[in-house]
Amino acid sequence: MTDRDSLWLFGYGSLIWRPAIPFAERRPARAGGYERRFYQGSTDHRGVPEAPGRVVTLVPSASASCHGVAYRVAPPDVDAVLYTLDVREKGGYTRLELPIDVIGDEPVTVTALTYVAAPDNPDWLGPAPLAAIARQIAGSRGPSGTCREYLVRLAAALRELAVDDPHVFDLEREVDALALT
Repeated sequence: MTDRDSLWLFGYGSLIWRPAIPFAERRPARAGGYERRFYQGSTDHRGVPEAPGRVVTLVPSASASCHGVAYRVAPPDVDAVLYTLDVREKGGYTRLELPIDVIGDEPVTVTALTYVAAPDNPDWLGPAPLAAIARQIAGSRGPSGTCREYLVRLAAALRELAVDDPHVFDLEREVDALALT
């Protein structure tokens, strides 16, 4: 299933629906001990410095697990993919290696690289009431588009994977309700 020098990546946000990288394999995956949260500010993609958007990061949670997608990157593509992702995820994200369960006919646990925004980065927004997060998402736009589009595309991708993520789906409902008012 894997080449010795392949790289596994774990995507839990926009990498699920817009990888924009070459990959040899894409499979559903799960990272235990983390949950997906809209706690990271985006001043470079889905917002601007004076009006940051909110995008997802992984937050440690012992009893949780975050479902996403694992990408296996073939050895000849590894350097270019890492360069691309380092540029794409520069707004407060750092590389983290973690064990993930790659789901499929032959489930396997691998060490994967992912990008996580920690509370000590300058764009960290942290927790807030759901309604406040929804208002920020509904009103944010940056060079990559609206924050609402990011949320809607993430929710759609999770549905395609048959993943139930109450945080994402509750925010989607809140943002939709704001659009109706």
